[in-house]
Amino acid sequence: MGGLGRTLIVAGAILLFAGLVVSVIGRYTPLGRLPGDIVYRRSNFTFYFPIMTSIILSILFSIVMWLFHRR
Repeated sequence: MGGLGRTLIVAGAILLFAGLVVSVIGRYTPLGRLPGDIVYRRSNFTFYFPIMTSIILSILFSIVMWLFHRR
């Protein structure tokens, strides 16, 4: 059970780091507020679909993975 505990601690640390990175990036970049992101607001309901942000992040992730795979 010790190996499982360490794995859960490492996974939690990675998720914590990813959450911090996303919150910092969200403050200083326009990601999530790009033209092409769909926002539908009603009186007590908001639907948000960040399609353009998803496309850009997918392209960036694909380029990074391609660069790492090339080595």
